[in-house]
Amino acid sequence: MIAVLVEVEDGRAALVSQEALTFARGLAGDGDSVEAVVVAAPGTDLSAVVGDCAAYGVARVHVADSAELSSYAAAAWAGVLDTAAGDASVILAGGSNRGSEILAHLATRRDLPMAANAVSARVDGSTTTLQRQVVGGAVIETMTLAASPAILTLAGHAVEPVPADAPGAAEVVTTSPAIAADDLRARVVSVTPRAGGDGASLTRAKIVVGAGRGAGGPDGFGGVDALAAKLGGVVGVSRVVTSLGWRPHHEQVGQTGNRINPDLYVPCGISGAIQHWAGCSSSKTIIAINTDAEAPMVTKAAYAIVGDMHEVIPAILAELDKR
Repeated sequence: MIAVLVEVEDGRAALVSQEALTFARGLAGDGDSVEAVVVAAPGTDLSAVVGDCAAYGVARVHVADSAELSSYAAAAWAGVLDTAAGDASVILAGGSNRGSEILAHLATRRDLPMAANAVSARVDGSTTTLQRQVVGGAVIETMTLAASPAILTLAGHAVEPVPADAPGAAEVVTTSPAIAADDLRARVVSVTPRAGGDGASLTRAKIVVGAGRGAGGPDGFGGVDALAAKLGGVVGVSRVVTSLGWRPHHEQVGQTGNRINPDLYVPCGISGAIQHWAGCSSSKTIIAINTDAEAPMVTKAAYAIVGDMHEVIPAILAELDKR
């Protein structure tokens, strides 16, 4: 059995979990089933999540809805996963902040190694050979986990989420693990929505317009905001922009920010350091705007415009207005 932690986002299985379910089907051998583990507040309508799980070939959905689990507590959620996963050969989660934290707690509970940011894997008995992203995605490392179950997270956007050829039964099973008081010592006690949205919209966006040091300062994003709005996309920025306080951290793309996989990414004034590339390399098409023709982002882009973003973007907007 392959057990997958499924996160809930806007009432559906989160994109990172859809990717993990797709990856899990590829790991399943003859006779293996893919089973999902979902933690939710009591009374939560999970019909759409169960439907998503069925579409991705899940045989069984383990649901824990104890009142003690209403707010996020990594150690307690790891306890749920520990119980529901049972003797699974692989325990998997998407490489989100929560997925990574919960599986780290689980690995500690079971005194087993954990591998993060996998991009491929092959299970052979009690040994799992996998490739994973390291150094911000600049290097792919091949490693072996000589332990069962294999506990691992999937790198964001390492696979395209694809529903199964035939839906799974998605039988819903309620799990009620004992929750120790110590597991609730660190938990979310309140949530305040961030003004202007959050990183979730950036990771789901089909079009992203990026900006880096070339913006020149906090007042240099007018054209970037306008282009993103005109294209129906969102804005993403490099680490230096957030470090300088020009834009909020939830807009950051990169190793220490969001990993994106839009159909179109337009980085403006971004050199393309390894850390930033780790967050945008899954973009399907990149059109770079930069004054430096030799900048890494320009050389890696499908298309590039060599010029000042403050001159190029207004010209693009004017042309789009004509059309």
